Amino acid sequence: MVDLLSAAAATGATPPFWIQILPFVGMGLIFWFLIIRPQMKRQKEHQEKIGGLKKGDKVVTAGGLVGKIVKVDEHYADVELAQGVKVKAVKSTIGDIIPPGGAAAND
Repeated sequence: MVDLLSAAAATGATPPFWIQILPFVGMGLIFWFLIIRPQMKRQKEHQEKIGGLKKGDKVVTAGGLVGKIVKVDEHYADVELAQGVKVKAVKSTIGDIIPPGGAAAND
């Protein structure tokens, strides 16, 4: 019986290293194409939107406030929420730009 176990152990060689690492490489590729790459694409599109902000654009902030851009500089945008109510927002916190003709909550 002992001879059979030692003979089975001697013939069962371990697979090469590249075959052992193949499942991890496969999981990495799956994560890249299903999670990381789409997120990078959305982030790039958002940066392009924010870079194109101009006076008069209607926007929605990440906090859900809807307003119109009054002034834009490098890092900040002045947003008019209502007549006479202006706030200064960090440009990166602007969630979306409402296209012309889009309905806003307070119009």
